[in-house]
Amino acid sequence: MPPPNFAPYIAKRPWLLRWFEPIAKWHARAAGYRQLGLKYDDLIPEENDAVQLALKRLSPKESYDRVYRIRRAFQLSLSHQLLPEEEWIKEEEDTPYLQVLIDEIEAENAERSDLESMVVRKRQEMKENTKSSSGH
Repeated sequence: MPPPNFAPYIAKRPWLLRWFEPIAKWHARAAGYRQLGLKYDDLIPEENDAVQLALKRLSPKESYDRVYRIRRAFQLSLSHQLLPEEEWIKEEEDTPYLQVLIDEIEAENAERSDLESMVVRKRQEMKENTKSSSGH
């Protein structure tokens, strides 16, 4: 079960958003993944089936860019270095590209499970059930 997400609650309240926004920006800078050239969605673990399917749905360019960013970050991590500051991922470039697909896949899976658990009855059975329940 994923942890609770308070982002929608905070986004609806401007006073709370003004209070949390500097903290969120500080946290993103302190996490250091942008200094290695990674986007936030690059950090999503790949063990989940929904994530695996989302990775298959990525365009070839997005998939290549993701693999390149991860390999470059791994190499930088091994050599204990950071990218030059002009190559860091900027806040406006750190847009979700994988989470959108994951959300779509999870919605599809939820719809599929709802449809698979649906009980279908023949019309004749339904008429008999309504007659017996109405007391005729």
